[in-house]
Amino acid sequence: MWLFLAFVLVPLIEIGLFIQVGGLIGLWPTLAIVLLTAVVGTYMVKTEGRGVLRDLQNSVNNMQDPSEHLASGAMILFAGALLLTPGFFTDITGILFLIPGVRSVIFQQIKHKMQEQRSRGQSGGGFRSETIVVDYEVVDENAPKSGPSGPENQGPSGWTRH
Repeated sequence: MWLFLAFVLVPLIEIGLFIQVGGLIGLWPTLAIVLLTAVVGTYMVKTEGRGVLRDLQNSVNNMQDPSEHLASGAMILFAGALLLTPGFFTDITGILFLIPGVRSVIFQQIKHKMQEQRSRGQSGGGFRSETIVVDYEVVDENAPKSGPSGPENQGPSGWTRH
């Protein structure tokens, strides 16, 4: 339902903003702003993406939790898609996703919500922290084999021809 609303409301918001801004400053300045935000946004995505990639590599090398850096990378990717989409609303939203402080706040809110769901037992199909019990048998490969499967009773395999 939320996705459907986004696909309906976002274009309506963009059309309204295009009409309002175009009425205030004219067609060509409006189009120039849209193109400028795409170019500047691409540069910002590249710069922020490199920084997050460097932070991700450092956290993995130092054996630290990389989840915030992974989430930041996903938000930067989403910001890039928003900035390449023509429109003022999507550009503003994309620029917000490029600000490290905003990404950190969003990550903390998502993390907090996931922890609440886990504590209430509503994992929603995510990872579970239950213990898995597995039966196993220890086999000593150096011990002599006895019985019909021992080496003295084994002929050539049915899978090979000698």
